[in-house]
Amino acid sequence: MNAARAPLLALLLCWAFAAMADVAVPPLSGRVVDQTATLTSGDIASLTQTLKEFEARKGSQIAVLIVPTTDQETIEQFSIRVAEAWKIGRKKIDDGALLVIAKNDRHLRIEVGYGLEGALTDATTKRIIDEEITPRFKTGDFAGGVSAGINRMIRVIDGEKLPAPEPEHWRSPGLFNTIDPFNPFVIVFVLIAGGILRATMGRLLGSVATGGFVGFLAWLFVGSIAASIIAGIIAFVFALLADMAPAGSGRGRSWSTGSSGGAWSGGGSSSSSSDSGGFSGGGGSFGGGGASGGW
Repeated sequence: MNAARAPLLALLLCWAFAAMADVAVPPLSGRVVDQTATLTSGDIASLTQTLKEFEARKGSQIAVLIVPTTDQETIEQFSIRVAEAWKIGRKKIDDGALLVIAKNDRHLRIEVGYGLEGALTDATTKRIIDEEITPRFKTGDFAGGVSAGINRMIRVIDGEKLPAPEPEHWRSPGLFNTIDPFNPFVIVFVLIAGGILRATMGRLLGSVATGGFVGFLAWLFVGSIAASIIAGIIAFVFALLADMAPAGSGRGRSWSTGSSGGAWSGGGSSSSSSDSGGFSGGGGSFGGGGASGGW
């Protein structure tokens, strides 16, 4: 009898553990992640642009997540797990904020990073939820509610004194997706420039000058110190070894490339938030500040 009940007991235990399992935190694919298809592509693009411009101006990061449900987990527990996984906001400044919405549960929460708790207090975030977001949600205007809530959060954070954003020339998002060093136009340019400089300055100094010149151009076009260093090193190596390859059989040397297209290419397909080049958190920390609500 006991042996006959064992499989049933094991099945019940598996079901119980599955029921208690936490909802998986979605990957951070953009500033707006909507797993419910509630927002249109236009809504997402507009919100993304607003958040992008805000980050460029202020340095602080805000993200939006819409999920169907948090199941057995409270919205507070789920949102702090999302905050810890996504790490929105700058490291050590902790100026990130999250708007998390569980649509089927009719619950939402604004999660606030340590560095913004003086501006986005619990009382302030509660007022944003009650005055801006939930009244619109009750009428079915989810896009309007999210937009109104985000805009008011931005206005509040704008009043907080925060460190200035990092200059663009020191950032290197999608570095290796931005530069295609094996593009034929890049190779031909490096060979021509390298040949001229080596003819006037010698092999070593000419190659160094070629690398420096290409690195400077990369800094101008890409806006990244790291990208310019990588491009300069590649150009230096090409220039130094350009005439050391074995000659062909009467037809000169041939250069084959593994890619085609423009010299500068984007970082792949756009994410669910229409963020070209991707989006990632800056390492911000959260301590549970914020407020929750329902509609």
